[in-house]
Amino acid sequence: MTETTRLSELMTSLDDEHEGNDVSINDILKTFESRGFGPLLVIPSLLALVCPVPGIPTACGLFMALIAIQQVFGRTHPWLPSRLREVSIGADRFHRMVVRIKPWARRFEYLFKPRLVFMDTNAARRVVAVLITLLSLSMAPLELLPFAAALPAGMLLLIALGMIARDGLVVLAGLVIAILGAGWLAMLI
Repeated sequence: MTETTRLSELMTSLDDEHEGNDVSINDILKTFESRGFGPLLVIPSLLALVCPVPGIPTACGLFMALIAIQQVFGRTHPWLPSRLREVSIGADRFHRMVVRIKPWARRFEYLFKPRLVFMDTNAARRVVAVLITLLSLSMAPLELLPFAAALPAGMLLLIALGMIARDGLVVLAGLVIAILGAGWLAMLI
């Protein structure tokens, strides 16, 4: 896939070109190529944002920190244990999910598009990954304050969506808001 392939095109190609009766996490990561870090950050950040049950933001934060650290050290694709890579869903179920998500993906493509391409360079990705790691690790102590872990979770979701769309403007906006939020929390404490 090319670097400018749209999200809806990636989903369609994964749906059409996968082999076998199941679609595994490994298939998804191969399709998303270097965008693989973004999709792996979306689900845990969304989970930590909408489910403030004690322990969940910390677990999600640790998972996201482990993913981001790989990018800090220069990996172009995320590493996951083979057991986790082989987790799969049925091809029919995946197809139904793609059909339901595709209209949302097109809306997403309308809002998020490749901008500020300097944010998609190797050096910038590493700096962003360091900040993602710090934001992820901040979720554990913030969990002590009611709903405080939602701030880094929301910013991590925004940054992950920007990474998927290769939208440097969204990534930069997420980082700036996170830094301002960290300053505001520091003043309160």
